[in-house]
Amino acid sequence: MTIRHVVTWRLAAADEADRAAHADEIVRRLTNLVGVVPSILSLTAGAESLYVGTNWDVVLIADFADQEGLEAYQVHPAHKEAGAFIRSVVADRVAVDFHVD
Repeated sequence: MTIRHVVTWRLAAADEADRAAHADEIVRRLTNLVGVVPSILSLTAGAESLYVGTNWDVVLIADFADQEGLEAYQVHPAHKEAGAFIRSVVADRVAVDFHVD
């Protein structure tokens, strides 16, 4: 049964241009994990484009074959590198992992 991993971030930068640059960099780093982290079945990341300032700033939606695949992703060095950057620019994070039939 597939595991869907959904994460949203609220960025820390007060300046709109900095926030947009950070969002773009997060999306770039996450999408670059495809083909690098073997357990990723699919991955989509994007920055808020309609209600900036109201909604959260960035979202990740990634699918894994099982919990072991998600856990392998979480400890993969490329994911850890992306995560270090993300943690350096975010104010808050919310995540949900659920089964998809």
